[in-house]
Amino acid sequence: MTTAAVAGTPRDHDHEDPAEEDLTVVPLRHYGRWLTAVVSLVSLAGLVGSLATNANLRWDIIGDYLFADLIFDGLVTTLWLTVASMALGLVLGTVIAVMRLSSNPVLYGLSSLFVWAFRGTPLLVQIIFWGYAGALYKNVLIGIPFTDITFVQADTNTLLTPTVAALLALGLNEAAYASEIVRAGIQSVDVGQAEAAHSLGMQPALTMRRIVLPQAMRVIIPPMGNETINMLKMTALVSVIAAHDLMSNIQDVYAQNYQVIPMLVVASLWYLTLVSLLSIPQTWLERRYGRGTARGGHSSPLRRMLTGVAPKAMRKNKKEKVR
Repeated sequence: MTTAAVAGTPRDHDHEDPAEEDLTVVPLRHYGRWLTAVVSLVSLAGLVGSLATNANLRWDIIGDYLFADLIFDGLVTTLWLTVASMALGLVLGTVIAVMRLSSNPVLYGLSSLFVWAFRGTPLLVQIIFWGYAGALYKNVLIGIPFTDITFVQADTNTLLTPTVAALLALGLNEAAYASEIVRAGIQSVDVGQAEAAHSLGMQPALTMRRIVLPQAMRVIIPPMGNETINMLKMTALVSVIAAHDLMSNIQDVYAQNYQVIPMLVVASLWYLTLVSLLSIPQTWLERRYGRGTARGGHSSPLRRMLTGVAPKAMRKNKKEKVR
């Protein structure tokens, strides 16, 4: 006589399905990574110690000029050039990006020519060109072409001061790069969004301003933050036309005391400080506009080093691989 198995009775251990067993996951030991980290830290400590004890670095001069009034005057000009150039580049770049996406061949051709010219020549050449534009045109005339009607007439050197020349060079160069970033952001928005707006009677300009651009900001914001940081550093190039920025004032000092390395350290410390401050809102914007994406936003390197936690996307991928 056979006995029927009672429902719910645990199965024999010998016949248990291996797929349903609890697996013990043993993490892989990355000894090479730890060895590399130790060697890197030791090398960094040796470099820092060498610099700290180097008498030729003249830390006393660095301390004297780090918070000097001349340095702060240069910082004000540097920050002003950065903000004004980015504002000019972003506004003009948005217009150029829309022109490049236009079906009008004239607008497309002019905008492509602008990007080709300003993106294809070095920024240093453009700065020098605007700084010495008076050698090409002695007077600036604004009026109706092919007539004697003139609205503005001024001496070029009086109108294009070193600061104005630096602003034009930086702003126009940034416009060429910003236009490509904005164009990529606009093209990332599905064309059906614009078609739906047009079906509701919205004009193309209103559609671009109210529908397309707000959605494109998700793609535009992160690289534009990098452009802002890069612009801050590129302002050092205007020292070739004596625009009285941070680097120009630094050069004026070491041209008198011949302490080149200490003064360059002063400039580097201030640039590192400003870039670090600009990285904070950039990281916040990348994390905010990265929500809902595959990577789940941006995690700063400092945060990863302090917490020892990998980004969400990496942790998620690891869990999927274990499963």
